[in-house]
Amino acid sequence: MHTPPLPLTQDLVLIGGGHTHALVLRKWGMSPLPGARLTVINPGPTAPYSGMLPGFVAGHYAREELDIDLVRLARFAGARIIVGSVQGIDTEARQIHLPGRPSISFDVASINVGITSDMPTLPGFSENAVPAKPLGPFATRWSDYLAKSGPAHVAVIGGGVAGAELAMAMAHALRTRQRPAVVSLIDSARALTALGAKAAMSIRAAMSDLGVDLIEEAQITQIEPTHIDLSDGRQIAADFTTGAAGARAYEWMSQTGLELHEGFIAVDRHLQSSDPALFAAGDCAHLRDNPRPKAGVYAVREAPILFNNLRAALGAGEMRAYTPQKDYLKLISLGQKSALGERFGIPVSGGLMWKWKDHIDQTFMNKFRILPQMQTPTLPKEHASGLADAVGGKPLCGGCGAKVGRTTLQNALRTLPTTTRTDITPLPGDDAAVMTTGGIQQVMTSDHLRSLTEDPVTMTRIAAIHALGDIWAMGADPQAATATLILPRLSPTLQHRTLEEIMTTATAAIREAGAEIVGGHTSIGDELTIGFTLTGLCSQKPITLAGGQPGDVLILTKPLGSGVIMAAQMAGVAKGEWVASALDQMVQPQGKASRILKDAHAMTDVTGFGLAGHLVGLCEASGCGAKLDLEAIPVMRGAVELSAAGIQSSLFLENRMIAMDLPQGGKSDLLFDPQTAGGLLAAISADQSEMILSQLKAAGYQAACVGVLTETPGLTL
Repeated sequence: MHTPPLPLTQDLVLIGGGHTHALVLRKWGMSPLPGARLTVINPGPTAPYSGMLPGFVAGHYAREELDIDLVRLARFAGARIIVGSVQGIDTEARQIHLPGRPSISFDVASINVGITSDMPTLPGFSENAVPAKPLGPFATRWSDYLAKSGPAHVAVIGGGVAGAELAMAMAHALRTRQRPAVVSLIDSARALTALGAKAAMSIRAAMSDLGVDLIEEAQITQIEPTHIDLSDGRQIAADFTTGAAGARAYEWMSQTGLELHEGFIAVDRHLQSSDPALFAAGDCAHLRDNPRPKAGVYAVREAPILFNNLRAALGAGEMRAYTPQKDYLKLISLGQKSALGERFGIPVSGGLMWKWKDHIDQTFMNKFRILPQMQTPTLPKEHASGLADAVGGKPLCGGCGAKVGRTTLQNALRTLPTTTRTDITPLPGDDAAVMTTGGIQQVMTSDHLRSLTEDPVTMTRIAAIHALGDIWAMGADPQAATATLILPRLSPTLQHRTLEEIMTTATAAIREAGAEIVGGHTSIGDELTIGFTLTGLCSQKPITLAGGQPGDVLILTKPLGSGVIMAAQMAGVAKGEWVASALDQMVQPQGKASRILKDAHAMTDVTGFGLAGHLVGLCEASGCGAKLDLEAIPVMRGAVELSAAGIQSSLFLENRMIAMDLPQGGKSDLLFDPQTAGGLLAAISADQSEMILSQLKAAGYQAACVGVLTETPGLTL
């Protein structure tokens, strides 16, 4: 008997991918709470680890070593990840507001967004400086600056531990690159007051050895692109200025109605805010009962308490109290591979302390780098023959990777009778049916997708763009749509929330294409599936698969790789930034491209059968062959690397059988990669190809000329 998944009844939302939430996600993946739907919201697909920032600035770590991959971590936790910046929280409506998408409803939420060291009140800072936090933009700006040549003039505002670490790291990095440099550390009071006298003295000596100019009790009046003006008339040369002075809360938190302390969310010993449904942790929170300085060690140690208390708030277990330690080991990078450790006022410094700090940092990051991979289902001891082959060695992909293969589909449909209606034009295997009503030609198509992401909003937009692709491939204008939805088992409240997100997104996506949703159907199943049936109107003769001519240039409007990237994500081996980039490609509409390609001789959209499979269909209908330029074919970030590592979509092998004469391995394998919401593939007159390609690129498409049609049947490279 089939046992369906348990229904989801409560929404838990994690706002921000800070250290605490990253650890909560990992623990959730190891022990999820049945019935809870988990969402994480973060401005980017990764979250930088602040403990390794000075090492990165100094050149000891590569940029990617700083990042916690939230996309991969969310996949492990079974959570949906939303890449976006929170603009506000409506505590009464229990909704979180983000730009460009429907609001996110919650039953319980937690905030772990860190802080900013932006200084909006300091004249010239916003225009001519970059805050050290958030770390992502700072790290990018520093990498670009460090790569330059010639003399460097760097200023760090804020003489605390963070500012001193940055100044020493910058001085070391510039010295290593043999760039003449002046690094200034500026503070309005005396520097390093949070440390004991001995530790402060050691750091001052280390800064002096690196040539850092410490300027204390100095008031800044203006920051210019090339210098900083002080109130006493001095000008400090600086063509790279950063701020590490103090901590400032994000402005949107002041509009939540929550109890705040100096802008930070006040929390009790359970990490609950003044609203029991909202928790906060890390630097954005103020520990009302046991105030502590802003430090990553507290964020890390809050994680198990927050994990427990979030589950308790959802109805599982009892609340636990968080008691912060009174002191902790401070480990301070000294520029080169040396560090100073201080606890209880006793400092120890040198290379061994750096190794200890590096060990702690790497151990922390390995919690997120090394995650258990999805296991292949174990077969029963007794089973019917052929079951092992049918299950395969990998999970079933979503999107077009879950389609029935081209050969199987053709064989199943071959025996069906042809249409007897005179108002329907038979186009077996084409992108859409063509009907004639009152002299007007109309195209019609239907498509649906098994979800490839936990986010219904992203999945809806992908499914809409995917289905619209058939209309656009015929050169038609979308007219009307019906939606077909299979929802997973949800409580009535979560059904309402999910349907609202899906239909709001679907209406927007279909309307942007010039059509309207006129109806639909819903049902309940094991997993989310979204589909659309669409009609389109033809202002000219429909563009079909037939019509391609030898000598036509083949233009592809989107890069390949969505199949292998999403398969790798399911296996837990795709980089989050690759997944996020692939999703961005999938939600790019093709309406403008279709209009630019209106004079194509033949056209199709590249979806489940891969570029090779769909090109074979075009060639067979046109009575010709094709020669592809493998090097010219655009691919998504990470696709070649993952393909070379042996990652394949579950539809790959059947697609590979379509064109066995083509080479195997390397980039060639991407010709058989099933695409979801893929690009248009058009056969264009050679004399128009350069102009059309230029127009497509100007319209924002990563388009390319990928080959030519030939008189000789078959595909070659």
